[in-house]
Amino acid sequence: MPAWAVWVIVAVALAGVELLTPGLFVAGLLVLPALAAALAATLGAGAAAQLIVFIVGSAGSALVVRPLARRHIRMPAQMRTGTAALVGAPATVLQRVDRDGGRVRIGGEEWSARTFMEDQVIEPGTRVEVVKIEGATAIVLE
Repeated sequence: MPAWAVWVIVAVALAGVELLTPGLFVAGLLVLPALAAALAATLGAGAAAQLIVFIVGSAGSALVVRPLARRHIRMPAQMRTGTAALVGAPATVLQRVDRDGGRVRIGGEEWSARTFMEDQVIEPGTRVEVVKIEGATAIVLE
């Protein structure tokens, strides 16, 4: 089997792995370097040169493309919606909050709340931060 065909098979296999593992964005970075190595093989480069093309292309992808792609995948806090927008928001305790419950005001709305740390008790008037939302309950930390 010609070397270029091996590199094309590697590229297709890596693309398949990327499709089966969405969100990781690792195998997809190696598809273009594998195709570049296939092109090098087609142009008559030796095995060592093909491997160098693949390694340099992979390093370039990892150093340049991946950070750019990850930056675009992550949603900035100001663009979050629903309960995801409340994570990290400040809240004011309305009724004593402990591991069993309580009430807080988050952005003008009243929410049931529990403490993030089980042994913590937070008194009314205290400013807290929303750590996460579980159902209709805000998990808060002083």
